[in-house]
Amino acid sequence: MWSPPGTAAAPVLSCLMERLVWRVGDRELDCSARTLIMGVLNVTPDSFSDGGEHLDPETAVAHARTMVDEGADILDIGGESTRPGSDAVPPDEELRRVVPVIERLARETDVPISVDTRRASVAAEAAAAGATIVNDVTAGRDPGMFDAVRDAKAGMVLMHMRGEPKSMQQDTHYDDVVAEVRDHLGERVEAAVDAGLERERLAVDPGLGFAKTSEGSLRLMRDIGAFLDLGRPVLVGPSRKSFIGHVLDTPVDERLEGTAGAVAYLVSRGAHIVRVHDVAEIAKVVRVVDAIRRA
Repeated sequence: MWSPPGTAAAPVLSCLMERLVWRVGDRELDCSARTLIMGVLNVTPDSFSDGGEHLDPETAVAHARTMVDEGADILDIGGESTRPGSDAVPPDEELRRVVPVIERLARETDVPISVDTRRASVAAEAAAAGATIVNDVTAGRDPGMFDAVRDAKAGMVLMHMRGEPKSMQQDTHYDDVVAEVRDHLGERVEAAVDAGLERERLAVDPGLGFAKTSEGSLRLMRDIGAFLDLGRPVLVGPSRKSFIGHVLDTPVDERLEGTAGAVAYLVSRGAHIVRVHDVAEIAKVVRVVDAIRRA
């Protein structure tokens, strides 16, 4: 395939054309057929963008159904905010928030359900309730996490984050943010495999905004192709993040266009899954970019 001199389009597209399967529960998601959309559902009072909007299970389930109708391929349910500066939530409270929603959605929808948690105990209970993906911002730091995911035969997202959400923005210096994040994720993939997880059940996420400056997040997006040779689906979550606010000087509820721009770039450079709040609008962006890059 021809590409203009001095661009990296051809290598990225060749990676996109290779079939890449992500096994989640008893399903196989083909992450190379098209870009998948993970819809965000935070059942928390304090998430940075939608905190308090979906605390009631009925409201949460209704919103999840809407996201599926709008084009969400995966639903990501979180019961603990991990925004910068957030406080930890007791595991029993996290479970109280997520389990009723997961149980309902597992019965009433046909899309894979992900639980956004860093605790093995929550992952295990969520899997028993019907979740088939564990989205872990700490990439398996809890000593029991890999065992819980393996035993549940779930898929797993390994995300890069330093430290704890409460203090992570105090540790944002990198000599080479892209290389260091990539190396860490590669190490976590191998640690998961060593713990008995099938490689095909793993995906990776560079963790935009988690122990990263805005400049660091922008560099990770710019060079997202560097993560493709890890051989696993690359998930990226730019939705409404602070780096968009810094670029555009906009509050969190005015970042849709900035999110769309970030998603368009990421998809064009090879990201396999995008995690977003505004599913209806971003699904249209993704469809157009997918059509262009496969023309």
